[in-house]
Amino acid sequence: MLAKWRSAVVARTEISVFSGGMMKEKYASNLDSAGLGCPGRFRVGRKICYPAKNLAEWLESRSTAIPERTRQTE
Repeated sequence: MLAKWRSAVVARTEISVFSGGMMKEKYASNLDSAGLGCPGRFRVGRKICYPAKNLAEWLESRSTAIPERTRQTE
């Protein structure tokens, strides 16, 4: 994700593209309002931006692996 991104920052409006659709702009906004958003956000004009490295690490910290189901045989 981070290696393919073209910039050192990610605008909140581009968070869906950056995350491959894992997170939407509105949800990121809601998390920021609740104090649970990505650390290091800043404003450029009317845009809210995140350092790409911080955002990638934050998204990774929020994800969990889904354990594989074992097939039961009779």
